[in-house]
Amino acid sequence: MNTKTNLEAVTESELPIQNNIKSLWEKLMKAKIGVLPLPLYIVLAAIILTASVYNTLPADMIGGFAVIMILGILLGDLGQRIPILKEIGGPAILALLVPSILVFLNVINTSSMEAVTTLMKTSNFLYFYISCLVVGSILGMNRKMLIQGFTRMFVPLIVGTVLAVVAGMLVGLLFGYDLQHTFFYIVVPIIGGGIGEGILPLSIAYSSILGGSAESFVSQMIPAAVIGNIFAVVSAGLMMRLGEKKKHLSGNGKLVKSEDGNEVHEEKEKVIDFSLMGAGLLIACTFFIVGTLGQKFIGVPGPVIMILFATLIKCLKVMPHKMEDGAHNLYKFISTSLTWPLMVGLGMLYIPLEDVVKIVTPAYVIVCASVVFVMMLSGYFVGKLMKMYPVDAAIVTGCHSGLGGTGDVAILSASKRMALMPFAQVATRIGGVSTVILASLLLKLLS
Repeated sequence: MNTKTNLEAVTESELPIQNNIKSLWEKLMKAKIGVLPLPLYIVLAAIILTASVYNTLPADMIGGFAVIMILGILLGDLGQRIPILKEIGGPAILALLVPSILVFLNVINTSSMEAVTTLMKTSNFLYFYISCLVVGSILGMNRKMLIQGFTRMFVPLIVGTVLAVVAGMLVGLLFGYDLQHTFFYIVVPIIGGGIGEGILPLSIAYSSILGGSAESFVSQMIPAAVIGNIFAVVSAGLMMRLGEKKKHLSGNGKLVKSEDGNEVHEEKEKVIDFSLMGAGLLIACTFFIVGTLGQKFIGVPGPVIMILFATLIKCLKVMPHKMEDGAHNLYKFISTSLTWPLMVGLGMLYIPLEDVVKIVTPAYVIVCASVVFVMMLSGYFVGKLMKMYPVDAAIVTGCHSGLGGTGDVAILSASKRMALMPFAQVATRIGGVSTVILASLLLKLLS
């Protein structure tokens, strides 16, 4: 029978519609935000937003991770797509500044802020992240390159610091700033090692020497530190681009050239054993605890002790090779998956735009920029003379002008060189502590 029933005709007419719907769905599933298919991302974001609006978002690590992960994935992805911005560390810039702006504009509600605060401050997620990166990268590093890196990095660090101080003061003088004010309230906060390790101790020292409340000095110093950190992130992104164009200048995360001028060949990637990653997690946490114990008894900052202890263990070859692999694999997981989310948390809690907008002028910004640029340029040229990869030496030196551990994460992630975290931490911690001590002593002498 050649004639078709009405039912068959209707079914065939629906086929093009079904095919179009299927094709549209396939296209939507191929579109991604980070690693997540777009429809799934929208569903997850809607659930987290709804919970936040109705105050059912858990005010703990679960809620905190949900907020920073959903924002971090989006902002990191956008930063890698936006023209020009993606060439200068766009993901790091967006992940830091957009949350800070949202907090400044009171867009983020109390429920989300409480969850992120619990994660970042009560649970100390920043130090957990840094511990995993420092221990994993040191234990996974070539032993010879590790020793040479630590012994050589202090020269560009010292030279860069001295030249950056001089440049900042001269540029400040050019714009009418008093030399003493420029040094103590602009230059020192930039190179002081961050807010917690630099500005807060400095504010207490300034308060005891000059009188007045420590809080008043904090508000005067934070803008310089924040602006300096932003310029350091942008500069690190530019250095990364230079290294991509001129590959002989970049070690891609290696600081020191081998003696014959060639790169040390990396071992082939091994199959990840997740039980070894668990062991790596225990090792990273224990090394951090060693640092806190050492700080109590000898007074040296805990992160510095952790770095020295991990370096000693690596140099003495006392850690089983499989355990080193476990710590290194954990480092790769943490740096790949949690960097942008971490920076969202840092932007929400540690980049106070309200303090910045009160004091910033074009001249102020230029002074801050001069400190950072001279620091990195000197690291580049001195590193080259020291047979280091100049791009990587500049980036490590530039970490001395960042916001402590926060700045190290931002600068290294912008330049895609998280493997340099141990060197960056030494530059930040030792450079910061030295700056705080010397600035305090000098202020007392001048008062």
